[in-house]
Amino acid sequence: MQIVQDKNELNELHKSWRHHGEHVALVPTMGNLHPGHISLVELAREHAERVVVTIFVNPTQFGKGEDFEDYPRTLERDTRQLRKIGTDVLFMPDVETVYPFGIENATVVSVPGLTENFCGASRPGHFDGVTSVVARLFALVQPDVAVFGQKDYQQQLVIRHMTADLNLPIRIITAPTIRESDGLARSSRNQYLTAEERAVAPRLHELLETIGSELQNGKRDFQELESQAVATLEAAGFEPDYVAVRRAQNLEVPDRDCDEIVVLAAGQLGKARLIDNVVVTI
Repeated sequence: MQIVQDKNELNELHKSWRHHGEHVALVPTMGNLHPGHISLVELAREHAERVVVTIFVNPTQFGKGEDFEDYPRTLERDTRQLRKIGTDVLFMPDVETVYPFGIENATVVSVPGLTENFCGASRPGHFDGVTSVVARLFALVQPDVAVFGQKDYQQQLVIRHMTADLNLPIRIITAPTIRESDGLARSSRNQYLTAEERAVAPRLHELLETIGSELQNGKRDFQELESQAVATLEAAGFEPDYVAVRRAQNLEVPDRDCDEIVVLAAGQLGKARLIDNVVVTI
């Protein structure tokens, strides 16, 4: 595995790969890798001859009071994991490479509509930070394929929209959520949970599965399902941000004829903000 920080060095590698007719897959990360990230890299390998993983803790997607300074940085461990699974390149650009004119003067890529609700409402500016940095990484890496996880369901929809709207020649692949044995979605922020909170955390996924079953059994009062779920999370010790039953394709409110639904939720449990979702065919 080659570790690259300079964009010109990455560009030379890219030229060599293209010369040999090889395709490139990108897996963007902020590091602190866990088995969910590793599954993205393994999936990327199925779709391209060369796999580039980026580690860049992007300051523009952290809101005021969020954990940018404290976000876990585990480069040595991350590097070992990526070497073990045969990653071709670990690209670790600095802030000046990603934002050459500085963050305050950076061009912003914004996707309206999809970014205004749910995580976008509770984390103002978050998705502008995500789309802006992903667009920059796309430009630097020039991938044919990019892989994102389903756990961040709204995010992967936003990135799909941005890629299509800008006519970028990149195929977006969404990888299944990797879970602990008790159902908790793998996340870099799970390490913020205390032992007591960790015991409660799987209730989030259990609740989403329950709602999914009710939908499959014919329940269509979506607002009632959402309000009951919020109360259930509060009783379990969460501070719910939202629970929403929406169309899987665009996060709009479903009608009774909708046949694919996503149930998504987010909430604070101690210091950890947990998000999860299930997709249901009804």
